[in-house]
Amino acid sequence: MKITLRIWRQAAADQPGRYERHALADVSPEVSLLEALDQLNEQLISAGKRPVSFEHDCREGICGSCGFLVNGQAHGPRRATSVCQLYLREFSDGAELTLEPWRAKAFPAIQDLMVERSSLDRLIAAGGYCSTGTGQAPDGNALPVGRDQATSAFSTATCIGCGACVASCRNASASLFVAAKLAHLGQLPQGQPERASRARAMQDQMVAEGFGNCSSNLECEAVCPQEISADWISWMHRERRG
Repeated sequence: MKITLRIWRQAAADQPGRYERHALADVSPEVSLLEALDQLNEQLISAGKRPVSFEHDCREGICGSCGFLVNGQAHGPRRATSVCQLYLREFSDGAELTLEPWRAKAFPAIQDLMVERSSLDRLIAAGGYCSTGTGQAPDGNALPVGRDQATSAFSTATCIGCGACVASCRNASASLFVAAKLAHLGQLPQGQPERASRARAMQDQMVAEGFGNCSSNLECEAVCPQEISADWISWMHRERRG
């Protein structure tokens, strides 16, 4: 198949950016979009040009590092899928795909499709952990957890921290990300001692990092690769009040 990639190119954060069009011919529809970018970069390098910068690691939808916008949608048109698992067979022959980085104040540009997402790491450092001293580590089965409770906690622990929720929110809010981290720990026995302070610290850090308020348009839920429910945002707000 043939495909045209309209890619945002920006050499550095302090330099202006622009879109470039690159046509790929005879590309297998069974390759992923990242593999198509690999092929394009081989061509650019062979021609003595700078390759397209994009971030990736696992290519299995686990690490969350590969995210960018595809035709204005975070991770592209397929639900519950990260960019690294998006295959060209999802698009028609001859299609033009516009690729651009996450757009958010808290995600400053690095180069091309790469942005700085360390603000998410700082949100975790603000309270997304358990630090209560317990002496010697207890046996893993010493604290019984009910099946429904464990299933609910795990449904939020699946967050991969890709930032799609931020990039899709009109206010660039990290509410779904923070809510998922709070709900993961707040539903388990190990997370109870710091439950209230954790909620306050992470939400205060969200404001300090420049993330906006929840816009309540549920776009975060729609683009989440793990399909984490936006209902947890309401749960997060109750945690702060509690």
